[in-house]
Amino acid sequence: MKPFFRILLLACLLPAAALAEDIPIQRWQTADGTRVLLVERHENPIVDINVAFDAGSSRDSADKIGVANFAAALMDTGTQNLNEEALLGRVDDLAVQLSSYGGTDSAGVRLRSLAKGDILNPALDLMRDVLAAPRFEPAVLKREQDRAVENLKQNRTQPAFVASIANTRQVYPAHPYGYPARTSEQTIRRITPADLHRFHRQYFTRGNAVVAIVGDVSRSQAEEIVGKLTGSLPPGERPAPLPAAANGTPRTHSRPHSGSQAHIVLGMPLISRHDPDFYALTVGNYILGGGGFDSRLMKVLRDQHGYTYGAASRLTPLRANGPFTLSFATEKANARAALAATQQVLRDFAANGPTEAEMAQAKANLVGSFPLRFDTNAELTGYLKTIGLNDLPSDYLSRYPAAISRLSAEEVKAAWQRRVHGLHTVVVGMPAAGKPAAPLRRAHGRRR
Repeated sequence: MKPFFRILLLACLLPAAALAEDIPIQRWQTADGTRVLLVERHENPIVDINVAFDAGSSRDSADKIGVANFAAALMDTGTQNLNEEALLGRVDDLAVQLSSYGGTDSAGVRLRSLAKGDILNPALDLMRDVLAAPRFEPAVLKREQDRAVENLKQNRTQPAFVASIANTRQVYPAHPYGYPARTSEQTIRRITPADLHRFHRQYFTRGNAVVAIVGDVSRSQAEEIVGKLTGSLPPGERPAPLPAAANGTPRTHSRPHSGSQAHIVLGMPLISRHDPDFYALTVGNYILGGGGFDSRLMKVLRDQHGYTYGAASRLTPLRANGPFTLSFATEKANARAALAATQQVLRDFAANGPTEAEMAQAKANLVGSFPLRFDTNAELTGYLKTIGLNDLPSDYLSRYPAAISRLSAEEVKAAWQRRVHGLHTVVVGMPAAGKPAAPLRRAHGRRR
């Protein structure tokens, strides 16, 4: 790399790293095992609180898929003392934001409130009741099941959804990360309020909780908040670690579809939060397909061949090895040629690695944009939650830009060669064998 570009890149990276280092995280664990992370910010009289649990869909059982998601979704629809309408009324009266959420590895409840005691204290009471005593009203569950069934029916008409689900089943045929891809009307209808209460008692415990707090509160106030929010939860323990997902023999699966385009998804289980190749895989993914118009996939599939308007790859770090996926849509007649071109891009990247120019561009973007991911209190609580649930180091936010900045092209190449191979492939809308490819043409539109 020329000296000028080295200086320019360094100038871009240093301010971002400095911003991350300016976040002082206070961290402790209560006697009951609750992990707490606090960042005091007294500029505005607002506090954001995120109480999270290792209670995502990966904690479902194979014979009761969907319980975790429904439990998370219904927690904020009523408590033992307040039905759904009354709870929403109290939230509106206080002018706070209170909601439950669920995902693959976690579920929990979020609150944003003024830090004034006459607002915060009753808001904390509501949050405590949502956490500890959700209502799980049968009529509300039935309503949400009806909605879920209707959404599933609509999604199954979309080839992109069909391809994604089929690939997830290939990548995680027996692992809990594949459970959501097995959702059906039968699994949805099978869930009962008793299932939700059982799941809640098992996983929403003090020993399995992480409390992330950002805002206008002191350490002593935060300790009181944690005690109030978790005191009514059962003690409990952290669940056993999830098993690793083995990557089986790569398979290619094709199925017809009446749409005008073929939708192609490639994937494999790959990256965990503690992956030793975490940063090298992150940079490699940006260069390959995560960097938008500047990625190799876009340059080859869109700019060079005109096969698609957009192609992308994505890394999803999870507690166990989360997926690496690559997806795009193309005209059916171009499906085989586009898939072959994609596989060649993957082979070339593994064989030769990134160029110095690609490394510089990826570092500048990843490091420069990193502080923007947590520039609000709510976003920062999300990162604190991730740090706490995954036992990441307290300096994670400053370590990320520094680690990205130090990477070499050879390290990225070595990680890619060692780790990324054997991708499963799904093509929804593959044309019949022997059908000629459409003439190559440039994609419409201008590059940015």
